[in-house]
Amino acid sequence: QIEFEKGDQRDPANFSVARKRAILLTACLFSVLVASSSGAYALGFPSMTRDLNCTQFQATVGIAVYALGFGVPPLVTASFSEETGRQPLYLCSGIGFLLFTIGTAEAKNIQTVLITRFFAGAFGSTGSTMVGGTVADIFAPYERGFAMSSFAVAAIGATGVGCLAAGWIEQNPHMEWRWIQWIHAIFAGVFVIMVPIFMRETRASVLLVRLAKKMRKDGNKRIRARVEDERAALSTLIWISCTRPLYLLLTEPVIASFTLWVGFAWGILYVLIESIGPVFRTLHQFNSGQVGTVYIAITIGSVLGFATNLIQERLYRKYVGTRGPEARLFAPMAAAFIFPIGMFIYAWSTYSKVYWIALAIGIVIIMWALFILYLSVFTYLADCYGPFASSALAGQSLFRNMMGMAFPLFCQQMFAKLTYHWANTIFAFIAVLMIPIPYILFFKGPQIRARSKFASQVMQK
Repeated sequence: QIEFEKGDQRDPANFSVARKRAILLTACLFSVLVASSSGAYALGFPSMTRDLNCTQFQATVGIAVYALGFGVPPLVTASFSEETGRQPLYLCSGIGFLLFTIGTAEAKNIQTVLITRFFAGAFGSTGSTMVGGTVADIFAPYERGFAMSSFAVAAIGATGVGCLAAGWIEQNPHMEWRWIQWIHAIFAGVFVIMVPIFMRETRASVLLVRLAKKMRKDGNKRIRARVEDERAALSTLIWISCTRPLYLLLTEPVIASFTLWVGFAWGILYVLIESIGPVFRTLHQFNSGQVGTVYIAITIGSVLGFATNLIQERLYRKYVGTRGPEARLFAPMAAAFIFPIGMFIYAWSTYSKVYWIALAIGIVIIMWALFILYLSVFTYLADCYGPFASSALAGQSLFRNMMGMAFPLFCQQMFAKLTYHWANTIFAFIAVLMIPIPYILFFKGPQIRARSKFASQVMQK
């Protein structure tokens, strides 16, 4: 059986610092693209509804189906990364995202837009789900904090940057909604070109299989990679990828509680993406460019979350020896209070007599907390579930994106019946009900995990 020797430069863990950074930046560019596209699409609603003769609700469905595309395909694509490696998946996903973004830009009716948006989300999901695995491939555990937070900034903060640009593109009568899509397609093309230039395969097991096959071809018939003997059939891998995440989500209290919390928060993100435009247009008479500028509050909140994670990383290193995985929860315990505070500020500022900056401050605080939750769910569940982490994270990703799909579909009607003030107040009270989740996990997490069939195996090791 062939294995990489210590210090072998062919092992992704031993890539040079420059190579690791190039891989991380290229992967994060894809995250930036797909996150930007999710929010920038909404800024084109005024011209889209005019050109395609569709309703605001029909256009909003394009946000929901994009989130749906994000949620389901990773259950299958994770298995293909086991077989083919990560680099081909990035390349194929980039090409698919490029083609369907062009399809959206060229659509002649709203039905075509909805179909192409779903497939753009499906191919773009690799930019959300695969980057964490790439980080784990090439960075040691003590190095992953900064790398993962960089990915989280790309995955969330880019939403604000994309909306900022899209607002002013929509404001230009010579560009509008189609050029929002065309500019994303241009950058998707740049990403597709970058993949073969800057990326290398990072999954060690795939590289070992390739090396073993090459050595057998050269005449050494006895050489094999360990994974060749241990790997199940692709159909079995897909079955496990589709069923285990759901099983863990339904039977593991740690995963279920954290997933419920981050799923609700993710739904609120999509509510913001869909509702910031109508709120600022109706209450403060903002034009499309000014509305797009407001979305930069999402990026500011993400930067605050990134800075908070630096403190969280220091606390983790200090207390991991005594607290274990629960040392990841200091920042989420603070975020449990920050999140509803931001929601209440946003809710109680939705009056024309309240200066618009109050709404923007509420958005910043909401996104600050949401960034902390988004990042901690990856790090905490990875620590708790070890070899089962990919299934645990796939389950939460599915539920989180289902919430991202569902919330925009009912929030318009909710705002119409309850007003922005009371609808957002209800969301804020739900956030208050979820405050105990990180505290229960912090103090009772070890006992809960000890009763888990999966997490207890990691504890024993």
